Amino acid sequence: MTDPVILFFVLGLVAGLLRSELRLPPAIYEFLSILLLLSIGLKGGIELAKQPVITLLPQMLAVVALGIFLALTAFPVLRYLGRFTRADAASIAAHYGSVSVGTYAVAVAYLGARRIPFEAHMPLLLVLLEVPAVLVGIVLARGLSRRTRWTTVAHEVFLGKSIVLLVGGLLIGWAAGPVGLVTIEPLFFDLFKGFLAIFLLEMGLIAAAQAGMLRRHGLFLVAFGIGMPLFSALVGGAAGFFLGLSVGGTTILATLAASASYIAVPAAMRISVPEANPALSLTASLGITFPFNVLVGIPIYYALSKWMHAIMGG
Repeated sequence: MTDPVILFFVLGLVAGLLRSELRLPPAIYEFLSILLLLSIGLKGGIELAKQPVITLLPQMLAVVALGIFLALTAFPVLRYLGRFTRADAASIAAHYGSVSVGTYAVAVAYLGARRIPFEAHMPLLLVLLEVPAVLVGIVLARGLSRRTRWTTVAHEVFLGKSIVLLVGGLLIGWAAGPVGLVTIEPLFFDLFKGFLAIFLLEMGLIAAAQAGMLRRHGLFLVAFGIGMPLFSALVGGAAGFFLGLSVGGTTILATLAASASYIAVPAAMRISVPEANPALSLTASLGITFPFNVLVGIPIYYALSKWMHAIMGG
C-alpha cells in the first residue's frame, strides 16, 4: 500500500498543476520546517551519545569527499552538455552536491514503515553533506577571488536555518539523552509523520509551481534532474556499502547523495553568485529531482542497496 505521506505530496502536486486555490500560510510551512529539522537532529543526537565520534571519522571524511565529488561531476555536464553559463552551471552543481532534508525525512519514513533499521548517526552525515558543495560551487563560479565575500558566505552556510537547527538538535539530543527528552517526545517524535505529511503537501504545491520553467529550458533539465540523482545514488550507495553501513544505512546515504538542496544552497548562491539564475536551480532540484526521488527514487535506492549487499556482500 502506498505510504500516506507520499499521497499528501501527490495531492499538493496535482492541486498545484490544476491551479487550485489550495495554499498553506508561509508561517505554517516555516513552523513545519523547524519541527522536522529539530526532530531529525534530536533523534540523531540521542544515538550519537552512544558511540564515540572518533569512530565515525572515516564516514564523516568520506561524506565530505562525496559532496565535493558530486558537485565536480555535475559541473562539466551542465557547462558543456547543457551549455549553461559558468555561473548557472556552478550554482546547479552546488545544489546537486548538497542535500535535501525533506527527501531525507521521506526516506526515514519509508524505511520506518517497513521496519528497516539504519544507523542512527545518519543526521550527522546529513549535516556534513550540506556544506562542501556550496564552497565548491563558489570556487567553480568565481575561482579563489578576493572579491568573494567569504565571511558573509560562511555566515550564511554555517549559521543558516537548516544547519543551526540540525546541529542544535544533535547537541540537545546528545546532551539530554532519551530520558531527558521524554517530555517533548510526543511533539517531536510521535507526530513526526503527521508533520511530514503536511510539509509534503506544501512541497507538492511548490514543485508544481516550478513546472512552468520546463517550457523554456526543455528536456535537458528533465534529463539532468533524473539522470544525476540516479548516478549520485549509485556512487552514494557504493560509498555506504564500502563504509560498512547496513542495507538501511546504505539506502539513506544513496538517497542523500541523490537529493538536491533547495534551502541552504539557494541562499548561499544568492549571496556569492548573484548572476546565477535561481529559477534554473530550483526548477531542477525542486521541480524535477524532489518529485522523482519522493515518488520513484527512494524505492529504487532501497532495491539498489539490497542488491549491493546481496551480490557484493555475499
